[in-house]
Amino acid sequence: MTIQSGILNSKPTEVPERRPVRWSRFWYAATTLALAANVILFLNIRRLNDSVDRQKDATSAQIAKLSDEIARSDAASSQRLESVAREAHDSALTAEEQAKLDVRNASARLAVKIARETQAQQEAQQQAQQHVAGQLDELKQATSTTNSKLDQISGDVSGVKGDIKNAQSVLDQHGFELKRVTGDLGVMSGLIATNGSELAQLREMGDRNYLEFDLKKSGVAQKIGGIQLQLAKADPKRNQFTLSVVANDKRVEKRDRTINEPVQLYVSGNRQPYEIVVNNVKKDEVTGYLAIPKVTMARR
Repeated sequence: MTIQSGILNSKPTEVPERRPVRWSRFWYAATTLALAANVILFLNIRRLNDSVDRQKDATSAQIAKLSDEIARSDAASSQRLESVAREAHDSALTAEEQAKLDVRNASARLAVKIARETQAQQEAQQQAQQHVAGQLDELKQATSTTNSKLDQISGDVSGVKGDIKNAQSVLDQHGFELKRVTGDLGVMSGLIATNGSELAQLREMGDRNYLEFDLKKSGVAQKIGGIQLQLAKADPKRNQFTLSVVANDKRVEKRDRTINEPVQLYVSGNRQPYEIVVNNVKKDEVTGYLAIPKVTMARR
């Protein structure tokens, strides 16, 4: 390297004229400073070049190291990718096997459920068949019992018809004018007796049981033929009366009834109504009879 070539290689100049000593000293000092500056600059350039060379070497080493790390990273990444692929493949196989196992288990559970439901339906069907068979047996027994009762009722009706014929013949022989009227419940009554003689003829006919009574107005009911009668009011002028009747644990009041009017009420176990007939009304007293059917048939 040429330092201050302009200064070192310059041609010798002509010897100037002699200058004063002060300017020579200044010139030498300036020259010395210029040489020192050039030396310092040269040293700095040398140091800069050495630093640049070291930096290049360090950079090259770092690049080489980075290349090795990248290569190793690529190898590790490849290994990880292979491992992940193998794991994914194994997981897919495991999931497929698990799915097949789940399908088999679900099929087995469904088969068991269907078998249980089928068995339950068969048992329910058998129970229903047994129930229907039992109902059929009960129906057959009920039909047989009903037929027996119908035969019995037919016999009773035939007997009643015979009794009616006999009664009619008795009535024809004695010339009594017994009659039928509609009771207070709107039901056609049996034959009505208006006095003791006619009541005796009714007993002779045997159509019903007849129980006579003599009720006085009091706070106590009188029991007659399974029912209780209590006189509440008697009006001789109008031949009217009011009775309180207790039957089947129920109290019924028959208001302002007249003599020889059938006062009717139904009692359990009888298809035909009981009939209360008052023949005579006095002050605080009535007399008459209670007609009870002999044939007991339950009402429909």
